[in-house]
Amino acid sequence: MCFSAAWFVSLLIWLIVVCAVVAIIRLVAPIVLGWLGVAGGVVMQVLNIILIAFVLIVLVWFCYDLLTCAGGVPRIR
Repeated sequence: MCFSAAWFVSLLIWLIVVCAVVAIIRLVAPIVLGWLGVAGGVVMQVLNIILIAFVLIVLVWFCYDLLTCAGGVPRIR
């Protein structure tokens, strides 16, 4: 299944879902957290850090998947 059309479609779907989730959270969070005042700003910064970590984890998963398809890393699934 490595580097097949199904793999590529699956990858594109994951990328779209991740981008959509991050965009929705970044859009809605300031509105909701605006009611908290100063504490809302701190919570928004924490949410940004969590979103960045989530995107980086997805990138690491993608790189690992590419390496396993290339035969460089043994599969652990």
